[in-house]
Amino acid sequence: MNLLFNQNISFKITTLLTDAFPDCKQVRELHLENSSDIALWNYARDNKFCIVTFDSDFIDISNLKGSPPKVIWLRFGNTTTKNIATKMIEQKAAILDFLFSEESSFLELN
Repeated sequence: MNLLFNQNISFKITTLLTDAFPDCKQVRELHLENSSDIALWNYARDNKFCIVTFDSDFIDISNLKGSPPKVIWLRFGNTTTKNIATKMIEQKAAILDFLFSEESSFLELN
């Protein structure tokens, strides 16, 4: 399962995460940057992506529809793209465990 970063996270994130998460994408790279949340949800589901976002709306959708797709909800507030990448790399093991687990549909990263 690959990571799909929502438009509220800079497209530069994928360059910073190439080694840790080589197949990650940001919505801009897929020409989805102004798509609705439901359109992104459907794209992620149909293409085996996990959505990474600061937006709690995806948690609401997850609670209604279940998964797939899974959602990683970033809960560390306004920060730099570099800091997001650093935190994700530091928590790579937990992220991979979540991605391959069938028990949970979303993960909160603090």
